[in-house]
Amino acid sequence: MSGRVFFNKGGTTLTTSLLIGAWSFYFILLGVEITMDITIRHAEQNDYDLLLPLFSQVHEFHVFVRPDLYKENPTPVEQEFFESQLIDSKQHIFVATICADIVGVIVTKEEEVTENTFVKARKVLYIKSLCVLEAHRKKGIGKKLTKYVLDFGRCLKIDSIELGVSEENKSAIEFYRSIGMTTKSRKMEIILN
Repeated sequence: MSGRVFFNKGGTTLTTSLLIGAWSFYFILLGVEITMDITIRHAEQNDYDLLLPLFSQVHEFHVFVRPDLYKENPTPVEQEFFESQLIDSKQHIFVATICADIVGVIVTKEEEVTENTFVKARKVLYIKSLCVLEAHRKKGIGKKLTKYVLDFGRCLKIDSIELGVSEENKSAIEFYRSIGMTTKSRKMEIILN
């Protein structure tokens, strides 16, 4: 479905024609066609309780993979922090919904690299987190969220979209490669104690 998208955050309104709105995914179940309409929108303050399971899902993965770095925490994103992200004009949280149910989230943050004698100036949109509920994976929701962010970044005249991903998260790496991302750099470590 074609439509107009209005990005309105921090007093700036950006408009672009995009192919957005409902994407339909068809499933054959006992010979019956079932359609799921996925919609992407800005997160709202009242979404916090519905997003907490998604934030927890991401955090639990990190705790499992790197218990030396991450602490178990049933509330990895405090409500106050979430609300501060919503009012920060450089941070953007988008949710994927099916009907009224939130099934995915992508958290982004704009950063500017100041030119100096070493690097050129550039604007980067960092994907800080991307999560789709396990029951809704492999249905195109993650791709729709990232496509939305790519289009959003183009509207902001961002130079690149970047993210960090754990080497242990093979499915995420495969997903990011499938949407055209490439490895820019790699962080390495030696654990001393």
